[in-house]
Amino acid sequence: MPNQNNGDQRVIAQTKKWVESVIVAHNYCPFARREVEKGSIRYQVVHETEFNSLLKAVIQECVWLDQHAGTETTLIIFPENLNEFNLFLDCLALAEDLLVAQGYEATYQIASFHPDYCFQGADENDAANYTNRSPYPMFHLIREASVEVALKHHPDPESIPERNVEFAREQGLEKMQSLLHECYSVEND
Repeated sequence: MPNQNNGDQRVIAQTKKWVESVIVAHNYCPFARREVEKGSIRYQVVHETEFNSLLKAVIQECVWLDQHAGTETTLIIFPENLNEFNLFLDCLALAEDLLVAQGYEATYQIASFHPDYCFQGADENDAANYTNRSPYPMFHLIREASVEVALKHHPDPESIPERNVEFAREQGLEKMQSLLHECYSVEND
């Protein structure tokens, strides 16, 4: 992956703000705070435009994680690509298939986030969509073994998505939109 330029640094700063002020602050992922505090989240900006190049970047990141056990997880950020949500979902399906084909199925899983995320069957203005809306399209590579350990120590892991949807709806669409838009006000770390 190339060195980060000022634009990449801005994208990473905005993504970090989203992780800290939305995901961690509102406990969307009860396991994220620990990794933020440990500094074990890697942020990678990918500028490639072809699906094959995007998929190659995902596998390269799996290899990187294989070699760096101290990094818990990676957010692969696509600031100029995959802006159309259905195209993003197509690429996500291919990435998940590629993990299987490359032997990473039981090693990593992908969580997905997108500025226009919309759960199947949901109205696009449902505040619940903001549980998966992010400043940029991104794939979150997560170590499968870490997920298993974290879930064993959570009293009710099945309730996490339900609690997140309930929280977002209680906050309302306008509040959820403002939380996301506040992330764009950050320039660089």
